[in-house]
Amino acid sequence: MLALVLPLFGPVGAMMGPALGQSTVSLILTDPLTGVAIGGFDPISYFTEPAPLPGRPDHEFDWMGAPWYFANPANLEIFRRHPELYSPQFGGHGAMSLSRGFVADADPAIYVVYKERLYLFYSAANREAFLLAPDAAALRAEEHWQVLSKTLSRE
Repeated sequence: MLALVLPLFGPVGAMMGPALGQSTVSLILTDPLTGVAIGGFDPISYFTEPAPLPGRPDHEFDWMGAPWYFANPANLEIFRRHPELYSPQFGGHGAMSLSRGFVADADPAIYVVYKERLYLFYSAANREAFLLAPDAAALRAEEHWQVLSKTLSRE
């Protein structure tokens, strides 16, 4: 059996080249099925409840190109006034992954509120690694986010 191998240069590679550099990852992490930010959890509830509460579609607010759900109208109003304080750091992408230099999904159920900021993680192990040196991990993640976020889709 013969396999056709096309080089990534020349006429075919030139046509494919630009698409390879484009991002398919959004600035705000959303549920792939619903399109809702942070899996539909109420971002305010991470700060006020023992565990995050599911938001409701009838309490929706669009911010940064994504719908956000809230458990009640009061939480929606708090977020509307100060979304940058209550939204997860790094658009909800994994904080420890960013600390290591790459963008990865996060699980909204795996989180920590540290220094009044919400951080989400891909796994419990990543959260534990972050908590070993949270100041250093947050600083490295912020440095990488400044560069990597510019490559992400705004839609």
